[in-house]
Amino acid sequence: MQARMTNPAYVLPGAMKGIGGIFQAIGGSGLGQELAEIVGLRASQINGCGACVHGHTANLRKAGASEERISAVAAWRHAPFFSDAERAALKLTEAVTRLADLSQESVPDALWDEVADHFDEKELSGLILTVSLTNMFNRINTTIQEPVGTTWG
Repeated sequence: MQARMTNPAYVLPGAMKGIGGIFQAIGGSGLGQELAEIVGLRASQINGCGACVHGHTANLRKAGASEERISAVAAWRHAPFFSDAERAALKLTEAVTRLADLSQESVPDALWDEVADHFDEKELSGLILTVSLTNMFNRINTTIQEPVGTTWG
């Protein structure tokens, strides 16, 4: 299987530099790498981005996440493997990823308050940017039909 085209982030000059700057900022936010991969995996599952599901799963394995946690991300509400902070982050991820499914506020105050109870402003910024960037990559990859197993960088 081959992508329809080269990833647009590589086609347009400066795109990867900008994306790299966002990743660098997220890295300085204090948001843990494993949590970033968990929320990236969940957003990618919702969006049907096989390339990103594969990538986040591989990154979680490299980070030492258990197979139980990795395989339970799609069913996190029913699995005992996630902390209250991770559950709040996953709720936020789903709300932000499913914007079109909502007929109310995308992130109600109760959800915001729950997430803010677990993360400071820098970590929240890292979380929001991680989910947003993942959704961007999901949309790019599903549009160009990026095959599973593609690596970047």
